[in-house]
Amino acid sequence: MFNSDLTKASLFLNTRDNATVCGLDIAHAVFKKLDPLCEFQPFFKDSDRVQAGAKLAVISGNARAILSAERLALNLLQRLSGIASLTATFVNEIKHTNTILIDTRKTTPGLRLLEKYAVVCGGGRNHRFSLDTGIMLKDNHISIAGGISSAVKHARKIVPILTKIEVECDNLSQVKEALSAGADIIMLDNMTNGEMLRSVNFVDGRVPLECSGGVNLTNIRGKAETGVDFISVGQITQSAACIDIG
Repeated sequence: MFNSDLTKASLFLNTRDNATVCGLDIAHAVFKKLDPLCEFQPFFKDSDRVQAGAKLAVISGNARAILSAERLALNLLQRLSGIASLTATFVNEIKHTNTILIDTRKTTPGLRLLEKYAVVCGGGRNHRFSLDTGIMLKDNHISIAGGISSAVKHARKIVPILTKIEVECDNLSQVKEALSAGADIIMLDNMTNGEMLRSVNFVDGRVPLECSGGVNLTNIRGKAETGVDFISVGQITQSAACIDIG
């Protein structure tokens, strides 16, 4: 038997998948929580692309502490690297356009800030972090307010002057009303590519346009080629598979 309180260990973090790395500093913080004197040497930095079999880092310190912290550190590293990797795949599909990939609020409870950080590591951008960091007028808000114009007018009266107002639109008629009402951003929700193209041509750069709804790796290229400014994808945080890291 060994005295695990005294035994020292040096262990490698290895990836078994190709990946965009995210969460190395977070893994270090987890290990350090149980062994403040541990040494953590990363061989890559967050957002780096690595191949299967790569050694990501080496952790040295108290064996009991390292093994106790191992699962939490790996869970976070695998989850965040999975989000960064899937985001990078989506971004690659639209890199020939000027469209920017953005995330949504479809995140794991308690992990929103970390998961949105992972999106940035994968080359995407963040949408709003919470309800109060941007006003989005969706169909239920518009219905209760009595229309797009009245909804925008009411929102404009109560939000801070630097807070943007986005309006969700299902068709070109609503796009025209939202633009006339003074929306800062217009979301083209579940529109066909043809409908989005007509909306892009009508708005003609006067406000940014966001495409949302039913976006996947098969159709995102065509949606980006309509000329929209942003495409939001809930899948990158909601459905990303964890990277296999041991």
